[in-house]
Amino acid sequence: MSTLDVSASEAISGEDLVAQYLTVRTTTERLAEPLSAEDQVIQSMDDTSPTKWHRAHVTWFFETFLLSPHLEGYEADPVYGYLFNSYYEAVGERHPRPHRGLISRPSVEEITGYRHQVDEAMIQLLESETADDPAFQELLVLGLNHEQQHQELLLMDIKHVLSSTVVKSPYRAENAPAARFETTETIPLTWSDFNGGIVAIGHDGSGFSFDNEGPRHDTLLQPYRMANRLVTNGEWLEFMADGGYKRPDYWLSDGWHHINRTGWEHPMYWERAASANSDSDDVEWSQFTLDGPVPLRLDEPVVHVSYYEADAFARWTGGRLPTEFEWEAASNGHSTTGNLLPTGNLHPMPAEPEHGLQQLFGDVWEWTSSPYTAYPGFKPAPGAVGEYNGKFMIDQQVLRGGCTVTPGGHVRTTYRNFFPARARWHFGGVRLASDT
Repeated sequence: MSTLDVSASEAISGEDLVAQYLTVRTTTERLAEPLSAEDQVIQSMDDTSPTKWHRAHVTWFFETFLLSPHLEGYEADPVYGYLFNSYYEAVGERHPRPHRGLISRPSVEEITGYRHQVDEAMIQLLESETADDPAFQELLVLGLNHEQQHQELLLMDIKHVLSSTVVKSPYRAENAPAARFETTETIPLTWSDFNGGIVAIGHDGSGFSFDNEGPRHDTLLQPYRMANRLVTNGEWLEFMADGGYKRPDYWLSDGWHHINRTGWEHPMYWERAASANSDSDDVEWSQFTLDGPVPLRLDEPVVHVSYYEADAFARWTGGRLPTEFEWEAASNGHSTTGNLLPTGNLHPMPAEPEHGLQQLFGDVWEWTSSPYTAYPGFKPAPGAVGEYNGKFMIDQQVLRGGCTVTPGGHVRTTYRNFFPARARWHFGGVRLASDT
């Protein structure tokens, strides 16, 4: 399961453009391949979208922003434009997001045909002189990165769908190696110290980036420290055993209200069962994964926790969450490889007995304490594509680092993901920080 790094910054040949385009598009179809037509139409909650919708929406993006303006004679279906527009107000009206699971027609088969139709037209366009225009290539690369984002969303969303069914079937027929579920000793949590000072934050303009990653600017950091690894399931169980979900002094006011309203007592996808071989007070835990329900490993990173929970856990430890600027400064110089989608694990993996920071890229998106706001001097791009990020800079928290279902080549040190504080169906986890 690999995807191509499409962060090209200079004009490239039509042949290379076609190769990059087909690599990303083929990956989406490969991710959808294990799913039946019935799987692909379910919307299990308002925050998720059906697999069929993801496949159609990314196709609509290429059709709307590249084919219709640039390929003479190409005509888009206005019904598809209404059904598969996500949030682009400037483009036109949209089908309500919470009702995407009601789109039984067009069928999954028809969406496959739609993708083929658009791909054929896109290849024709990519082999024309139009594709030599750097502005066209910039928009194409945005579209490819956009589709990679939806590859991650496809897996996040289908995990929730499958967990909501009675059978709780795995996403793929073959399970990961059994050794993955054998708990090992958790490596000790240690700290790396950073001096702080004035640091440059944001993308430097070389290669692709989303608009919210810039402009690059200076930020003053106080001395701080960050944990060498992610918080584990075993440590989260200690938090729970110490009344972590019952004590209001650990929680932000809105978080305390939320967990009491929802009844949260543990991370999402955890399930509790009384052990058949012990007293009723002895509890065994399992966790739903893309490989189905598996025993909870104590040494694996905790995943599917909200910002509310991450912040409460950090307060319980006496520490805090890092700011996004601390995280970026600490991760500079580290490889952006890790437990990402190309590994095929589809689940966070335990830390290795290594020195220094690890698990920075892959495994889980790491919650930061930073609200999602604009960098100094930020201006959305003109036109409809300017609605891509800037309009969401309210009531969201920033996460960094990518996760186990993030496509390879898609993460950067400056990449800013964002979710509401209550969200936890995405692969969100925790790294601790503190002042020095």
